[in-house]
Amino acid sequence: MRKESMERKTKETQISVSLNLDGSGKADISTGIGFLDHMLCAFAKHGSFDLNMKVTGDLEVDFHHTIEDCGIALGSIFEKALGNKGGIERFADACVPLDEALSRVAVDISGRPFLHFELDFPRPEDGSGVNPWLFEEFFRGFVNNAKITLHIDKIRGDNSHHILECTFKAFARAMKKAVGITGSTENIPSTKGVL
Repeated sequence: MRKESMERKTKETQISVSLNLDGSGKADISTGIGFLDHMLCAFAKHGSFDLNMKVTGDLEVDFHHTIEDCGIALGSIFEKALGNKGGIERFADACVPLDEALSRVAVDISGRPFLHFELDFPRPEDGSGVNPWLFEEFFRGFVNNAKITLHIDKIRGDNSHHILECTFKAFARAMKKAVGITGSTENIPSTKGVL
């Protein structure tokens, strides 16, 4: 079973997280930021990951630390749960619509952190109460700690809630495919023999 649990504590946030890569999409999320909870629940559901995350952050300062640190913690636990990455698909992409919005996400579980984040938000004040550009820091934190290459592109959309939600769903679908076991767990999908 590819399961992990961890705690991450700083002067800005305290995070307890557990992850099952081979779950059924169950989520129990409490970050103190309703919109972030919504995005993480969508990620768990559409990736078929079982994800529990409890966060206490310095929300009286702003949402930045909590959103970024959730990405760091989630990326860290993905990297741990993947182990030596034997037998995984490694490469995957997904394109997901939500009403007028359409996002594409491509992933390579490469061992090389890189983020291309090509989202813009023509209508950032959509009622979520969160600055949508903060999610670039979420994905950067994830990528740097999961050690993956991630390309995120908005194809179209003007409602920031819709743009972010279809992005998280595409991210979930791409990660689900990329971490899927498709070969022998003795086979590392790299000519280098290591990821």
